[in-house]
Amino acid sequence: MSHARTAHLLAWNGPLVTGVGLALALTGGLLLAQLPPATAAVLVGLTGLAVGTLAEPLIGLIGGLFLGLLRAYLQAEVPQVPAQIGHLFVALALAAHLARGLVRRDLRLLHPPLLLPLVGFLGAAWLSLWDPVDLTVYGLPEFVKWIEVLLVFLIVAGRARSRHLPWLVAAVLAVGAFQAGVGLYQFGLRGEGPEHFLVPGTEFYRAYGTFEQPNPYGGYIGMTLALAVGVIAEKGRHGDTEAGGPVLSPRLRVPFLLLILSAILVLGAALAASWSRGAWIGFGAALTAMAVALPRRSRRGVLLVGFLATLALALHASGLLPSAVLSRLTDFAAGLRLEDVRGVGISDANYAVIERLAHWQAALEMWRYHFWTGVGLGGYEPAYPRFALINWPFGLGHAHNIYLNLLAETGLIGLAAYLLFWGDVFRQTWRATRRTARLGRGLAIGLLGAWTHLAVHNLFDNLYVNNAHLLIGLLLGLLPIVLRPKPAVTLSSIQ
Repeated sequence: MSHARTAHLLAWNGPLVTGVGLALALTGGLLLAQLPPATAAVLVGLTGLAVGTLAEPLIGLIGGLFLGLLRAYLQAEVPQVPAQIGHLFVALALAAHLARGLVRRDLRLLHPPLLLPLVGFLGAAWLSLWDPVDLTVYGLPEFVKWIEVLLVFLIVAGRARSRHLPWLVAAVLAVGAFQAGVGLYQFGLRGEGPEHFLVPGTEFYRAYGTFEQPNPYGGYIGMTLALAVGVIAEKGRHGDTEAGGPVLSPRLRVPFLLLILSAILVLGAALAASWSRGAWIGFGAALTAMAVALPRRSRRGVLLVGFLATLALALHASGLLPSAVLSRLTDFAAGLRLEDVRGVGISDANYAVIERLAHWQAALEMWRYHFWTGVGLGGYEPAYPRFALINWPFGLGHAHNIYLNLLAETGLIGLAAYLLFWGDVFRQTWRATRRTARLGRGLAIGLLGAWTHLAVHNLFDNLYVNNAHLLIGLLLGLLPIVLRPKPAVTLSSIQ
């Protein structure tokens, strides 16, 4: 159809389209007027988010992240709302991305860095589902989670450009700041909470946001905080004077920096309020990795780490570190042992440590009986009763160590594929810290910190819960943009 013919039809149908649109708007307004104000506001917000997703799929991914992190809260407190509503916007973003590509004949056939090792891990995970303990309830949902990581990664890598990095970083930090605000309210303002979240010797309750659990909440906060610290650290060193990276316009530079600084303050406070030992240790490791990467010369980075370690030891020796925090970080070592814990006496002092060790031991037993492919991805919980230690008949849902958990669920093949994937992620991220500048380098340093936090904290927990995997997929998608790969092959270039 010619452009003239199209314009003629649009002109002829203009009054009709306008009339239908006004009628729909009036009908929608009348319906909203019958609803409670809070419900009407939520519906308007969700509708606006859906429209924004159709215009720009990246908006849908940010909205999906925000709503996805509400899953545990909605499931526990607002059961009338679908707990997995965040996935609807991820699906809508995917549909919008594909539709726009088909209409514009510019559907990108991506081959970004990290794609092959990620697909390799997915293959190993699928292999573990060949004969799983439970496929429908546990196996497939866990596999779909990793498929979602892949899809979010591909959408971000396919759509985002260097000019998108500032607002994407700002959006991720805004979602994190919201979670931090909820946690700080729970910690210091609400004045009540679950009894087992009470910080010993105080009247404060551990922050847990909408995760309903402080430890994975602390892990999410720590990864987001590492991203912010990396960006601001590089910004403070080089500003926008170096060539080879995305540049903020002068009018946006100050608001962007203020947003990052504000996010660091509120996220740092929320990390402390989570009272999560694993999150504190993970973030300490993240700071160490970022300190090594920050100077252009690695030797200076090692010297910087040495200085920070010396400073920490001096604070400890002078007694300036709060005794409660120091005790929280070190008291687990007393009960830590690499032996069979079936005969170990259990007390209030060692309960938490022995409980984790018992679940680690159960994971190793699962692996011993299912050496190559494990009990099936997601199968730790249904398989646990068969391998549980006598004093620990009730499982925690996972092994509280992602590496042992994957070893039990996907066997040696799955764990090897997982380690190869994350090894490539670290390699590519380190490469980005050496070859980029400006915001791109700051983001690469922040990503290095986020990956380090994830890797270390996962020694004590499983951070792929409550839809936090959406954040992982989104951050993975930013790495190819920072690396500035070669242009992707498109349908238009093939034809």
